[in-house]
Amino acid sequence: MKGTPPRKIGVFVCHCGKNIAGVVDVNRVVEDISRLESVAFAMDYKYMCSQPGQAMIQEKIREKGLEGVIVAACTPNLHEATFRKAASKAGLNPYCVEMANIREQCAWAHQNDPEKATRKAVEIIRTMIQKTAEDKPLYEGSIPVLKRAMVIGGGVAGIQASLDIADAGYEVILVEREPSIGGHMAQLSETFPTLDCAQCVLTPKMVAAGTHPNIKILAWSEAREVSGYVGNFTVTIERKASGVDWTKCTGCGMCMEKCPIKIPAEFDRGLGVRKAIYSPFPQAVPNKPVIDREHCLHYAKGKCGICQKVCEVGAIDFDQAPEIIKEEVGAIIVATGFDIYPKENIGEYGAGKIPDVIDSLAFERLLSASGPTSGEIRRPSDGKIPETIVFVQCSGSRDPEKHKPYCSRICCMYTAKQALLYKHAVHKGRPYIFYIDIRSGGKNYEEFVARAQEEGVIYIRGKVSRIYQSGDKVTVVGVDTLLAKPAQIDADMVVLAMAMVPKEGSDDLRKVLKITADKNGFWTEAHPKMDPVGTTTRGIYLAGCGQAPRDVPDTVAQASGAAGKVISLFSRETLSLDPMIVSVDEELCAGCGLCVSVCPYEARILDEKKKVAIVNEALCKGCGACMAACPNSACIHKNFSKKQVLKMVDALS
Repeated sequence: MKGTPPRKIGVFVCHCGKNIAGVVDVNRVVEDISRLESVAFAMDYKYMCSQPGQAMIQEKIREKGLEGVIVAACTPNLHEATFRKAASKAGLNPYCVEMANIREQCAWAHQNDPEKATRKAVEIIRTMIQKTAEDKPLYEGSIPVLKRAMVIGGGVAGIQASLDIADAGYEVILVEREPSIGGHMAQLSETFPTLDCAQCVLTPKMVAAGTHPNIKILAWSEAREVSGYVGNFTVTIERKASGVDWTKCTGCGMCMEKCPIKIPAEFDRGLGVRKAIYSPFPQAVPNKPVIDREHCLHYAKGKCGICQKVCEVGAIDFDQAPEIIKEEVGAIIVATGFDIYPKENIGEYGAGKIPDVIDSLAFERLLSASGPTSGEIRRPSDGKIPETIVFVQCSGSRDPEKHKPYCSRICCMYTAKQALLYKHAVHKGRPYIFYIDIRSGGKNYEEFVARAQEEGVIYIRGKVSRIYQSGDKVTVVGVDTLLAKPAQIDADMVVLAMAMVPKEGSDDLRKVLKITADKNGFWTEAHPKMDPVGTTTRGIYLAGCGQAPRDVPDTVAQASGAAGKVISLFSRETLSLDPMIVSVDEELCAGCGLCVSVCPYEARILDEKKKVAIVNEALCKGCGACMAACPNSACIHKNFSKKQVLKMVDALS
């Protein structure tokens, strides 16, 4: 391999406070690097990302006539854009600026070996010098922006995001897989720590979304395919057959009233009943019914049809087929929400077998005035008011051996709320809470837990080992770790605070959207600190519990954050494109199509006439999969070519 051609390169080494300088000998690094032929200038500074640090870089670019810049500091994810902008202001092409990661890859990795960290820092900078010497000036392209958004998921996150974008003057398509928007918040009674009515908070937002001139709600619908790129997405949506023509339906409810079939209601967690033609709850938006084909006598046996007979506007359409809708949008917010871990998965708790062992959402329906008992707390088995209730926290959460390893974050608070509301409703009732530890990190949360204890909620620190039926009682067996003795309570009812899990179908949607999820199935953000609402696909953003368990205030805040990103995106007529992508040398391309098949972003197509691969610059992410697959080396990554990589390797030999 030939040597690096002469080029004026400046190296700027950052102390990063003590993050780097506390381990790496920065002065020695500057001395060693200064001796290299291609280095025209080298210096160090305590905080290179600060305004004075950036000013120094700009000054030296002008003074020394630098043709390339290397900033030896932290990961490029944090400040590469910062230093590129600084260099650009000084007249240097921003894509002739590189970062050498000597914090995460040196100082943090070798904290106990400063000598090794220092040597490694010099070696990393040497490799980047070889790369920078071959960097070419690159220029950003641009694409137009369609100022129309789609929000997938109609819970409180999706509703808030939709309203924020719509209020900014942009059209929103709100896609919800259930017959109504509202999500799990619509099932709640009150919310912590203020104990305000969930419906009183949520319903006005639902109505606002349903009547907003800029919001189009597609309920009973699911996104099936997404193509395109930021600013220009095409989404294929399947609107499921409801058996009801919603354009004719007035929502009078006569069809539901006359339907003879009654089945357990999912919205009430099986504690109440609904009809075969139903609307999930009274405040539903849109307030139009759907037919459950599995239980409808007309679909199952070809009989009945009462709903069609009583409908005065002729809205019942048994022959209705699913509808395929295509929508063009510029940005997408994913607000798919959560499910709770099935209680039947914890056999030792008797869930699924003992009727009076229920999950927390079911207890919310008992507390709710719109629930199956109109807000009276009655146990499912016999309708009696329970005198003793045991709440079991971390049911399925924080259990890496059998169930979910993570904390579901809100269980401590809603359990305290539920126990307190039970105590308010049943004054002589005895609420017990088994807990591992209390996690009440929020505004006024700690005070709320203290209030629950003051009003008679009994906390027992320890794990529950077994729950079983004993006559008309439910016996809870555990251990009180504070007293170091067994604990056994004969309860009338048990409420399990089940783990929060990603919404069913999230894995299929992940493949449709081409975004990533973590090992637990929650959506992965672009960066946990610097871009917590972004994804690896530009133009697609995250909001709500689909990303991680969170409470209502945090969900609403994140939804508004995601909406803000969309509004910022829509504030521009065009978007710039990252030029560091993989191009095709048509003279070398044989038209084999291997690069097309391996591209995970569908950024390539094969021109059958020219027999060459064509790159869609808006879709290409520069991952390099095509480079590895191409047998002719026709795929060339701009400013990260094979030649550069080999020279970087040679620099270490």
